[in-house]
Amino acid sequence: MSLPALLTQHIARRPQRIALLQHVAEQGSITRAAKAAGISYKAAWDAIDELNNLASRPLVERSTGGRGGGGAWLSVEGERVLRLYQRLQALQAEILEAAEESSDLDLLGRLMLRTSARNQLQGKISGLRREGRHDRVSLDLGAGLEIEALITRGSTERLELGLGTTVVALLKAGWVQLLGDADEVEAGSNCLKATVEEVLADQGGPSEVRLALGNGQTLCAFAEVDWLAQRKVGQGCGVRVQFHPSHVLLGVPV
Repeated sequence: MSLPALLTQHIARRPQRIALLQHVAEQGSITRAAKAAGISYKAAWDAIDELNNLASRPLVERSTGGRGGGGAWLSVEGERVLRLYQRLQALQAEILEAAEESSDLDLLGRLMLRTSARNQLQGKISGLRREGRHDRVSLDLGAGLEIEALITRGSTERLELGLGTTVVALLKAGWVQLLGDADEVEAGSNCLKATVEEVLADQGGPSEVRLALGNGQTLCAFAEVDWLAQRKVGQGCGVRVQFHPSHVLLGVPV
């Protein structure tokens, strides 16, 4: 089975993130892989979350707890992607030689953008209906999960969106709100159930909460330390999150 187009493009643009898979395979843990790659633990998990979300199946699996603090390893799909990356490395020199001048590479760099949005969820359009000047787009994320995005009709036409189109939903972490058991979902908002994978405390600011969705993808959100403590929210807890459809940005391969 071929790799999704979005993941294939990501490999071409961001080889340093795919190279992290090699360190995971060699080191057997995220902490040691991050150290070997010369990046922070947080940056390593950001990269792995993004890759897992773009792939059809998770590339990195992990266990938590135990005397050794758990470990991490490549899934069968992760091993296959790593082999592909190694093949791309072999072709890199040939591609560079094919460029007629250095400005060709500068142009390609400008055409391939990176985004500041922490959350990138891949899905397929399962519904599309007009609401005034906007279109409400339903996205099937797999495993019974579905979210909605609210975009302008011009954006729908420019991106050439239609039923079955594969897209990436971009969502800033600050737009994802955790809900307590007694909290009601705001009318019209997306609401997903998730499991807390990890809480990363930040002195003087809100904690970063990494959330696992039922389809294997992940979300990142922020929550105040006191809020988490009062509700006893920690690793392994089930929670709900909400975000408004207007906060969901859509992207497609170019």
